[in-house]
Amino acid sequence: MLAPPLRQQSLGAGRVSQPPCGRLTPNPNPVYHNAAAQGCDPPSPTGLQATQESPHVYTREEVRSHSSPETRIWVTLGCEVFDVTEFVDLHPGGPSKLMLAAGGPLEPFWALYAVHNQPHVREMLAQYKIGELSPEDKVPSTLKTSDPYIDDPIRHPALKVNSQRPFNAEPPPELLTENYITPNPIFFTRNHLPVPNLDRETYRLHVVGPPGGQSLCLSLDDLYKFPRHEITVTLQCAGNRRSEMTQFKEVRGLEWNIGAISTARWAGARLCDVLAKAGHQLCETEAHVCFEGLDSDPTGTAYGASIPLARAMDPEAEVLLAYEMNGQPLPRDHGFPVRVVVPGVVGARHVKWLGKVSVEPEESYSHWQRRDYKGFSPSVDWDTVDFDSAPSIQELPVQSAITEPKDGETVQSGEVTIKGYAWSGGGRAVVRVDVSLDGGLTWHVAELDGEEQRPRKAWAWRLWQLQAPVPAGRKELNIVCKAVDDSYNVQPDTVAPIWNLRGVLSNAWHRVHVHVAP
Repeated sequence: MLAPPLRQQSLGAGRVSQPPCGRLTPNPNPVYHNAAAQGCDPPSPTGLQATQESPHVYTREEVRSHSSPETRIWVTLGCEVFDVTEFVDLHPGGPSKLMLAAGGPLEPFWALYAVHNQPHVREMLAQYKIGELSPEDKVPSTLKTSDPYIDDPIRHPALKVNSQRPFNAEPPPELLTENYITPNPIFFTRNHLPVPNLDRETYRLHVVGPPGGQSLCLSLDDLYKFPRHEITVTLQCAGNRRSEMTQFKEVRGLEWNIGAISTARWAGARLCDVLAKAGHQLCETEAHVCFEGLDSDPTGTAYGASIPLARAMDPEAEVLLAYEMNGQPLPRDHGFPVRVVVPGVVGARHVKWLGKVSVEPEESYSHWQRRDYKGFSPSVDWDTVDFDSAPSIQELPVQSAITEPKDGETVQSGEVTIKGYAWSGGGRAVVRVDVSLDGGLTWHVAELDGEEQRPRKAWAWRLWQLQAPVPAGRKELNIVCKAVDDSYNVQPDTVAPIWNLRGVLSNAWHRVHVHVAP
């Protein structure tokens, strides 16, 4: 079962619902023990139907004969057999993804998306169980060798890993604001698929021209011929600080702490120059620039996203086709050899391993543009969500977080030093960071560090710090921060009014509780 990391079942255009999970209880039977004896992973208790009858036993050959809607669609997981015919049209990655596994094992496809290996997915699958594989049928050797992530790059050991496959990780808070520019090895990593291993000599970027125009096929050397442009830009994942939303109420997504944000100095060709070379120009009707990456799943489906043409063509927006990061060629995890950098916009639109650029009348049809990275009311759940009703996230709201001291730490009496970062989307400059030591009753204004920010082009964060006296006799401090941008947007005080089922756009006051040494 192949699916992007969004866990729901689509019901028609834009509407999704999760089928109810029945009560699942262990089914004690000899097949369970025989499976373990034959070297198969025994099915988990949640994967056993609530029945006193012994499950039907099938051979792999029988399973292979059920690979179409006419014969019904069976799949296996471990030593269990499932009839998923009724689920195919509900599959969040689309029916074609699930059909890849029809008549065979799910393991090679689930390996692409670790999100499947979670209890609620297993429980959902258990509803379709029809029996178990014959103990004499050994697990195909391909299951042991098919690893789409085997060629992923080596990562820095300091990164806090949120998922290995695909790899997603963030720097620890104490390293995040050590430098204004985040070192490449600890820049947060957000991957949706295996990392492609591309050759700079054979790499080509395809830029589709307008009707009657000329399309471009650009090598890396061709991109070097465009005027070089450098900018300092902060990238932030839409799910940064999702873990705080989870503490309020369960959401679905990677449990990012405060580190799904980093800053680098990027260099490359302006997207507007490349589009102009291909013959594109602004038009009166709505249009979008669609990006397609060279990372893909076994069906050839690539990661994709889009931004409005007006932003892409605006020289002042400084959208880049970047080939350098902090003075070096892009690392593989960050898009080598070319990625998109869209200042002031959510990280999901900064497509890595860029393979194709086109101008279309509608935004990208990619799953990650149409069925993810959107915000909803706290009242919307997975039974009522309509992804077509909400716009795709582009510019992000004002944000700040405390990186020192850490939650639960013990600080010395006398004076405390507090550090953190602040940033706002859309080029809006951070003009103030307020810090409280008593949960928001009284406030101090922090000192802002980092590069001076240009009006309407404040693409990078401000680091901040505050040295404040610890009130005498206090045994603990409830430290809070909130940022204000130049449009006087300010962070909400709690998560409750901004909670949403995907846990995106989490920008409530950041809170850290510390103890004071006697």
